[in-house]
Amino acid sequence: MQTITPYLLCEDVAAQLDFLHRAFGFDETLRLAAEDGTVNHAEMRRGEGVINLGAPGGDFRNPAHSGTASVLICVTVDDVDAVCERARNAGAQITEEPADQDYGERRFAATDPEGHQWFVAQPIRDVAPEEWGATAPG
Repeated sequence: MQTITPYLLCEDVAAQLDFLHRAFGFDETLRLAAEDGTVNHAEMRRGEGVINLGAPGGDFRNPAHSGTASVLICVTVDDVDAVCERARNAGAQITEEPADQDYGERRFAATDPEGHQWFVAQPIRDVAPEEWGATAPG
């Protein structure tokens, strides 16, 4: 059971829904729109993962406009190179090309049009935490 669901605040939820579908393969599962058609809340799914999106209104500025980031969203996929090309073609800014990591994943980094940062990774081998400098309590 998933117990943590990221909730991304977006200036244009409808555009972000379209982008996340085209770039990373998320599917929209719920949409709540105001009378003027503005999307206030939405939910998306990719595999077992769920993500929520919302428009906070007021003085909110997304990371693209504020120049800061406070969260990094991580997604696990079966073919990281294909998803990287899909994301690039959808308009994501690829900030790190796919590369094998010491901890056993092949990963790329991207920024979406709202300025949110993404790591997209594919497990490629099992590596004990101690082999790449981490520790596991226990």
